[in-house]
Amino acid sequence: MDGAKSVRSYEDGRPENGFDEIIGNSPALEFALAEVERVATTDSTVLVYGETGTGKELIARAIHNISPRCGHPFVKLNCSAIPFDLLESELFGHEKGAFTGAVTQRIGRFEMADTGTLFLDEIGDLPLALQPKLLRVLQEQEFERLGSGRTHRINVRLVAATHRDLAEMVKRNEFRSDLYYRLNVFPVVLPPLRERREDIPQLATHFVEVFARRMTKRIDHIPEVVLNAFVSYSWPGNVRELQNLIERAVILSNNGVLPNPLPDKNPVTVTPSQATFEGSTRALILRSLQAAGWMIGGPGGAAARLGLKRTTLIAKMKKLGITRPAQQTEAIDLTENGEGEEVATGA
Repeated sequence: MDGAKSVRSYEDGRPENGFDEIIGNSPALEFALAEVERVATTDSTVLVYGETGTGKELIARAIHNISPRCGHPFVKLNCSAIPFDLLESELFGHEKGAFTGAVTQRIGRFEMADTGTLFLDEIGDLPLALQPKLLRVLQEQEFERLGSGRTHRINVRLVAATHRDLAEMVKRNEFRSDLYYRLNVFPVVLPPLRERREDIPQLATHFVEVFARRMTKRIDHIPEVVLNAFVSYSWPGNVRELQNLIERAVILSNNGVLPNPLPDKNPVTVTPSQATFEGSTRALILRSLQAAGWMIGGPGGAAARLGLKRTTLIAKMKKLGITRPAQQTEAIDLTENGEGEEVATGA
């Protein structure tokens, strides 16, 4: 098939069975996957941040697949998709007669996930009333089903995900601070599609192959103008939006050529630098600095996270004009003799 090639390569050392559903090798994506590999082999709780449609469930599955719990249950629950009065039962289960309509005993998701991984999507939508019970399970690894006084011991690794700013929700008393700190042990930030534009041709070709095979249609060519339109589009719905539009394009295709499914006047918000390698590199460095608390040197500093020498990272920051945000009261020492510590500037 002409156009971008959908070729998966594991020469970069990715675990094949863990990341086989994740397409792309842009710097922004590779940084996120490196963080996933770092934490997956532990039993630590992971909090995946990302806009809607960025593939948070795929990351949760990857964490499970390359962890020692692979081969054990992977159970998922979307906290925003279950009515409040049923959510507690979904999580912890209930006994027969625990409430009106409870005609049989029900096993909850935590119990289903015993020895494995539980993925709670949209954790920011978990009602305040249930948050203390979730905190207890995370801390004590025990719970009671509704209508029962018997305590059940479990061994579950939790991966949670959200598109919301939980720290801001804590400030507004919309989310418990103790639960937030317990969930935020190891945050992983997924880049939106607009920050990994190098991956769009490969993603597009992959989805074309999937839908063409599903619909028994033959797509021989993706015009360069169509790929360019995909790369330039802002993708507010991220990979999910790309997937859905590719499905539409395959339905509309004739003569083996993929048409452009984007509207004539699409809301392009990308700046020239964002569509370049330099733009992606800048976003990657900023993300690693934020994750390291704006520390450059040291074992937990941004340079170590990126696999760079401290002096190399400093040089790249100078070239890209990266400085700590002005509203902060501290700045980074970018002198060649500095060790990367934060120094007060009084700004």
